[in-house]
Amino acid sequence: MAYTLEIKQIVDYPRIRIHRELIQKLLADESLSRRGDCHLFSFMVLCSYANFRSSRLRIDGVSHLIGPGEWICSLREMAGWFGCSRLYQATAILEELVQGGFLTFRMLPGTKLVHYQILNWGAFNTVLEYECRCQKDCGFFFFPISFGKRLMEDKRCSERDILMDLWLNTIYKDERIKGSEIGPVVYFRDGSDDPLTSCSSLALRWGVSKTTASRILARLDRLGYLNVLTFPGRHGTILYLENYLSVMFQISDLPINKEEVALRLQLKAGRTTEESCVPSEKISVSKHIMLELLPKLLQSLAAWGFFCCSCKKKSAKLYPLSAACDRWMLEVSCKSRMASADSLSRYCFEVRVTEGSG
Repeated sequence: MAYTLEIKQIVDYPRIRIHRELIQKLLADESLSRRGDCHLFSFMVLCSYANFRSSRLRIDGVSHLIGPGEWICSLREMAGWFGCSRLYQATAILEELVQGGFLTFRMLPGTKLVHYQILNWGAFNTVLEYECRCQKDCGFFFFPISFGKRLMEDKRCSERDILMDLWLNTIYKDERIKGSEIGPVVYFRDGSDDPLTSCSSLALRWGVSKTTASRILARLDRLGYLNVLTFPGRHGTILYLENYLSVMFQISDLPINKEEVALRLQLKAGRTTEESCVPSEKISVSKHIMLELLPKLLQSLAAWGFFCCSCKKKSAKLYPLSAACDRWMLEVSCKSRMASADSLSRYCFEVRVTEGSG
């Protein structure tokens, strides 16, 4: 019997796989702001260090048995995870998480060591019965989507919190969600099956101003965490996560083309740095087909080593060479910001197109 493995991240699944490698990457990125009182990322850090099976930890000559969903660390180390400059601030965050029903903790007598336990850990993570040392910087754990909603309610989110919110709400190849077949798209499960959003709704969701939400999106796009596609008029914005597929499924990430997204969602792409030029007169090969073909041509050429075809600063023009339009000319030019004024890469390709009868 033949089996086909299909990779998906669907809307109905109530929990999301969070890789510890991602948490460690965000902890190490000092460029991300920590200002906020949401504590979504802080709780995820605690979950990433929690045991998934029992193990023993020896501290100052004393052996401690740590069960699944538990961990012991110094209060100073925890303050570093939370981005706190004072130890009492880390304790205050723990108290808020206790009041929210997410964990319990206690200070070990005579020390500044914290022993915390994630409540209901076994309800959303598999607990292994045998004792063994647990890795803290690899593997993954499951995180319920409902926890994210509870932690974000009426709170101001930091950039780290916002990234984790986007990660929790990313959908891939769910037939009900528009644009998810192209790449991992952010959809906040509002029942519309439409990933289009706006800075106003994001500002309300994250507890920030509209200007701050727009600035954060632009910043995350610039840092390579997010691909922000904004469409003219009242259409809104679509968010695609960068490096999602490589982290979640260990497969190559897909390039996201704004024209292809606009075509699938029947939107106007507006003015972009990546323009396609297709003649308006009547031709034997339809304009619709050529617009759909252009991003695939550019993706193939980039795979063959023409890296300018995948650059965001490129300009692509496609026009017919023959009256029958069976031969087309594809012209790609690219000028990066780092290049001098006279440094302009230009490639010309001849394309033969045949439209099938079906």
